[in-house]
Amino acid sequence: MRILVFEARDDEMQAIRKQEEKLPVTVDTTPEVPSLQNVDLVKGYDGLSVLGQGRLDAALLDEYAKRGIYYISTRTIGYNHIDISHARELGIHVCNASYAPNGVADYTVMMILMCIRQYKQALWRGQVNDFSLEGLQGREMKDLTIGVMGTGRIGLQVIRNLSGFGCRILAYDVYQNPEAVRLATYVDLDTLLVQSDVITLHMPLLDSTRNIINRDSIAKMKKGVVLINCARGELADLEALVEGIETEKIGALGMDTVEGEEGIIHQDHRTDILPNRNWFYIHQFRNVIMTQHMAFYTDAAVDSMVECGIRGIYEMITEGTCRLEITATK
Repeated sequence: MRILVFEARDDEMQAIRKQEEKLPVTVDTTPEVPSLQNVDLVKGYDGLSVLGQGRLDAALLDEYAKRGIYYISTRTIGYNHIDISHARELGIHVCNASYAPNGVADYTVMMILMCIRQYKQALWRGQVNDFSLEGLQGREMKDLTIGVMGTGRIGLQVIRNLSGFGCRILAYDVYQNPEAVRLATYVDLDTLLVQSDVITLHMPLLDSTRNIINRDSIAKMKKGVVLINCARGELADLEALVEGIETEKIGALGMDTVEGEEGIIHQDHRTDILPNRNWFYIHQFRNVIMTQHMAFYTDAAVDSMVECGIRGIYEMITEGTCRLEITATK
């Protein structure tokens, strides 16, 4: 069985070779992002694995089907970069990845702490030997109300982590998680927006959650609210975030993922002109911390993502499905 891995990174190679030793598969890799321009790369392969930088839309999926590709994995939890409905129409099987929630949950708490303790400004000052305190006064977690939007595996782990700080925790989700009920108070969305000092996003990206943070929702929040996004960039309207920072309605942003990040993250742009002016503009503010979509990025998570990506294809081909296949009801 031959599998092609797109968007392969150096840090994935050891895990890829480990899967070759465990399974009767041959895995070839390319750093290229899947596109119509390189569609012929898939010829002769039984399946392919991708990350999230390219869009597997209807046109690209049609070309893959013509070349005999009916098994695709994404080495990510999110799969909004793949037209799942069209894949299903073509008979293409698609699976996603899974990894423990701890890495993203830990990173989220780190982001909260950096925002409420003025980390970015303190770091900048220290680099130029400015050790003054003016403007760096922070707040303590125990005095805050923290709203967690989305209480799936990652949101629940964030709640567990936060429970040790003694803060008041509010939760919002369409479905209540029985484990979260013991540690947090479920409220409706408006109540969470109005009462929270810090709001952290842990929702999947769906039509119903796209831009759930927008001008209207920000208007309901406390002045000086801290927003954290270590989930999906499109959960928050970037234009609204810019306005919130400019008007000081938003006190701080901690964002590991931002709307419009495609083609920017995970690449070196030191000598480039960034194509998204709002993306470039917002990260200049003293109270905005932006990282390169790396909350997931731990050794354990990378190993798990690669294993899911390769084993998922192998099982879909040999067994007809796999644990993480994306079905009509998933």
